[in-house]
Amino acid sequence: MSMGDLFFSIINVFSILLILILILKHYYRNPNPNPNPPSPPGLPLVGHLHLLKRQPLYRTLARLSDLYGPILLLRFGSRRVLLVSSSSGAGECFTVNDIAFANRPAFLFGKHLGYNYSTLSWSPYGPHWRNLRRIATIEVLSTLRLLSSSHLRSDEVRCLVKALLRDYAGPGFHLAEMKTKFFGLTYNVVMRMLANKKYYGEETEGSSEAGNEFRDIVKETFLIAGASNPADFVPVMRWLGIGGHERRLKSLSRRRDNFFQALVNEHRDRKESGSQDGESSPAGRSTVIDLLLSMQEGDSEYYTDDVIKGFIAQMLVAGTDTSAITMEWAMSLLLNNPQALKKLRVELDANISQGSLMQEVDLPKLPYLHSVINETLRMYPAGPLLVPHESSQDCTVGGFHVPSGTILLVNAWKIQRDPELWDEPDKFKPERFLKEDVNEVFKMMPFGLGRRRCPGEGLAMRVVALVVGTLVQCFEWEKVGDEDVDMSEGTGLTLPKAKPLVAMYKPREDMAAGLLSQL
Repeated sequence: MSMGDLFFSIINVFSILLILILILKHYYRNPNPNPNPPSPPGLPLVGHLHLLKRQPLYRTLARLSDLYGPILLLRFGSRRVLLVSSSSGAGECFTVNDIAFANRPAFLFGKHLGYNYSTLSWSPYGPHWRNLRRIATIEVLSTLRLLSSSHLRSDEVRCLVKALLRDYAGPGFHLAEMKTKFFGLTYNVVMRMLANKKYYGEETEGSSEAGNEFRDIVKETFLIAGASNPADFVPVMRWLGIGGHERRLKSLSRRRDNFFQALVNEHRDRKESGSQDGESSPAGRSTVIDLLLSMQEGDSEYYTDDVIKGFIAQMLVAGTDTSAITMEWAMSLLLNNPQALKKLRVELDANISQGSLMQEVDLPKLPYLHSVINETLRMYPAGPLLVPHESSQDCTVGGFHVPSGTILLVNAWKIQRDPELWDEPDKFKPERFLKEDVNEVFKMMPFGLGRRRCPGEGLAMRVVALVVGTLVQCFEWEKVGDEDVDMSEGTGLTLPKAKPLVAMYKPREDMAAGLLSQL
């Protein structure tokens, strides 16, 4: 073969290879033509975890969004994370992509404290989740069911007022630390709905062994829930047991399971013996455990004790600390804004009969009270980052490609303070909700969005409004000294105050001689 023939043969081979490469590139390219979201520079193995050292987390993520855009792709160790910090992006996630993002990531918390991902919060989207959702929305937290349990909430609020009166040393203003009072009230409300038990305050089972165990379990749960767990994102840490996080989860899981099983057994024994307690009645005042045990009688294979215990655990985690936090922020904001406090008191006096303590039936007559609560939730959402979702299929958000298996984080705190959506977003202005639609799509999301939106919203709004309204109706409130209440934010998955609320109070003169003296 001549040199010329060899040269042309080589050219032909390279041409064929080039054509094959182009064909392969055409057929095996990314099926989604959209680009990946922008991403900050990361590190090997840990990805962007090193950027999250500064707390609180939602502020750190907000700064990243300011630098790189409202839709970002992050990498937490081995996990892809889509961070969405815009109203339009959140809307896209929970409308056209709602089913795609209807799953939860498989974190260790959900495995050990969510009964192996079987509770309402941690269960994958599917028939089991839909049934749990139906039970929550129709059987347990429906308007009718909430009406039937309103006496429990009124009684607990009355106990709070009585406790403040007992502590009042008079004359003049008296000091009160409110965080523990709010925390105990919300737990008593939920536990009385669940099992007709109360473990905080006076006239409780607080000194019993069960009461001590319950409070210890609650304390440990929030310590673990508020701590970061790198093992969820760096599997080698879990394999080596670094940090001991999973060991603590397993220990707490056993304690909680034993406690909840004892409650279930107690109600089952009472049901089988035909005895009634003070809260049970044919009029619909049976406890949630009684309701679930009745369902178990009809389908024991599905409604196992683990399903019942998981439902109990879900209500305790989702319906307590978040409401207590909101009460504390609301009272802090009112103390720092005395004109708003005065306006709320005027509304209460004008719409509640003199000599009557505020009740839930009064709530529809109190639009400014609702505005105060909504403005509190806007500025200080108890869940500043919506509970994480995970994509079950490829989708597109904001024109960017999002592959299956990507964790979704929506920064509700940043969206609810977006100056493009809200006038003077960092100012406490309850009046904005008297003229703006609180449910305007994707501006407000303190209870989440889409299919996974919190079903306990109605209960939470009733409890918070009833407590805040009653406190303003019954007492005069002032700050401690001339300085504003410290509004520093604490750390954790929720948004607590860094410093518990301490305030000055005294009974209102026109209430003290009449209604309060009769409590």
